Amino acid sequence: MNINDLKIFEAVAESGSFTKAASTMFTVQSNVTARIKSLEDEFKTQLFSRTSRKVELTSEGMILMQYSKQIQHLVEEAKNNILSGENIRGCLKIGCIETTMALKVPEILTSFDEKYPGIELEFKSDTRDAVLSGVLDYRLDAAFVSAPVNAKGLEKICIKEEQLVILTSSKGPNLQTLIANEPLKIVVFDEGCIFRERLESWLSHKGILNYKSTTLNSIEGVINFVEAGLGISILPEEIISKYYAGRDIKTYGLNKQLGTMNTILVFRKDGPQSKALQCFIEMHAELL
Repeated sequence: MNINDLKIFEAVAESGSFTKAASTMFTVQSNVTARIKSLEDEFKTQLFSRTSRKVELTSEGMILMQYSKQIQHLVEEAKNNILSGENIRGCLKIGCIETTMALKVPEILTSFDEKYPGIELEFKSDTRDAVLSGVLDYRLDAAFVSAPVNAKGLEKICIKEEQLVILTSSKGPNLQTLIANEPLKIVVFDEGCIFRERLESWLSHKGILNYKSTTLNSIEGVINFVEAGLGISILPEEIISKYYAGRDIKTYGLNKQLGTMNTILVFRKDGPQSKALQCFIEMHAELL
């Protein structure tokens, strides 16, 4: 077994096809088949279940996939640390939710680039669950998410406490009038979004079960819909005061339990960290 065998193994798993994996790896299908057969012989088990329509990992294959990702990650970390020498270089993939992208990323990029110009930062915005999965699966080096996080294998650094507020249009009825009418309209992000979860929890606490959701994928979209009176929403107060103070939006505070959101930085605690990731973690630890 060698590293390339594991890369071929991952390509088959991700594409669900020996033919597509061959194209991805710039080789022929017979070589892909041979390398997978070699891995199965070495581990004395079937790694894929094969049908005429698709190829899927077996339970044993899923176990190997986790180790494969870890092995390849360690090899890349070793290369980066050895080749960088005294000049810290590399690329970090950082996950975050939409509001962190809007509020913090410009500031992070500016301050980090000034201190470590040789390190490239690549940010990916997604739901909380998606970026946590990305860190655990080695697709992301670290992520900014809301606490609490109970996933095993992750270290955490507290970054910031934020206050959430409910938003309504200042041109329409007040919040009490809106929630008294059914069905209440709400404007939210996709399932898995912490703001959607908090708003739905607040509605449940108020005994409001009949509501109509409009799902959007951007802060700007949420603000526009709320301002137009198409529903209520929930966002960090800082977002509104910093970027949307002049809009026709009214805010309402929440109790401490629902209105407080703690943002944390999470990263894997298994194995050695690249110098680039160490620098990123240390920079945020120094801000505490």
